[in-house]
Amino acid sequence: MARMKKKSFRDRITLGDIINVIVLLAFTFLCFYPFWYIFIGSVSNPNISVRTLTFLPRDVTWFNYREVLRSKGLMKAMTVSVARTVLGTLLSVLLTSFMAYLFTLRKMPARKFFYRLVIITMYLSGGLIPTFLVFKSYGLLNSFWVYIIPGAISVYNMVLVKTFMENGVPESLGESASLDGAGPMTIFFRIMLPLSLPILATIALFVAVGQWNSWFDNMIYNTRNSDLDTLQYLLYKKLNEANKIAEAARSGSTTMVGEMLTKQMTLTPDSIRMTITMLVTLPILCVYPFLQKYFVKGIMVGAVKG
Repeated sequence: MARMKKKSFRDRITLGDIINVIVLLAFTFLCFYPFWYIFIGSVSNPNISVRTLTFLPRDVTWFNYREVLRSKGLMKAMTVSVARTVLGTLLSVLLTSFMAYLFTLRKMPARKFFYRLVIITMYLSGGLIPTFLVFKSYGLLNSFWVYIIPGAISVYNMVLVKTFMENGVPESLGESASLDGAGPMTIFFRIMLPLSLPILATIALFVAVGQWNSWFDNMIYNTRNSDLDTLQYLLYKKLNEANKIAEAARSGSTTMVGEMLTKQMTLTPDSIRMTITMLVTLPILCVYPFLQKYFVKGIMVGAVKG
C-alpha cells in the first residue's frame, strides 16, 4: 500500500476553521477592550482621553492612582474589606454547604416542607425598613458583624450545592460510612466537603465577589462608625467628592478653590471612576484564575434542576 502523503498545515485548514478563529478573536476583543479602555482612562490625561475612544494611553500619568491611594483611612478600609471578604466567604461556604447537606438526607424530618419554606425566601423579602429594624433589634447596626451574619447563608448557592451533592456524590458513600459508625458531621466533613470541591469553589467565588464589591450595607447599617468603612464605600465617597468639585468648578463657585480646583485640572470624576474600577476589580481578577478550573464543572453539575 502506498504511503499516504501527509497533508500540509495549509491543506488541513478549512473555511470553517478560519471563520471560527475570526469569530473567537472578535469575541475576545469585545471582552477584553472594556477593561483595557478603563485602564488607559485611569492612566491617561483625562482632558484628552474622555473626549474620544482610544486604544493607547495619551499623556500617561499616575496622578489619579496617587490621589486615590492617598485617601484618608484607605488602609483601614482595605483591611475591613479583606476581613469581611475572607471571613464572610468561609462562613457562608461552610453554613450554606451544611444546610444543603441536611436537605439531601432522606431521613430528615419534614425535609420537603422546610426546603420549600427556605426557597420562598428567594422570592419574598421584608424590604429595607423591616430589615433595618430587625438588624437594630439584634444589635447588628454599626458593627462589623452586619457584613457577615446576614449573608451567611445564600439560598441560591444552597440549591446549587444540594443539587451537586445529589448528582455528583454517590449516596452509597454516606450510607457505607453510616454503617461503619460515622455520624452526620463526620460524613459531612470527611466525605461530602472533599468531594464537593468544584461547587464549593464556585459559590466561594460568588460570595467573595459579592462581599468585596458590597458598599450599600456600609452606607445603610454603619453610619456612625467610620472605622468600619469598606474600601468600596470609601472610594464611593471619594467619587462623590470629585463630582462636587467638578460641579463647583462648572458653576463658578468660589467656595471650593485653591488646591482642590488646581487638582481638578487632572483629577476629574471620569478619571476617578476609572481608577476606582481598576482598583476594586484587580483583586478579583487575580483570584479568578485559581478557581476557574473548578468553576465550569461546579456550575454545570450544580445548575441541574434540584
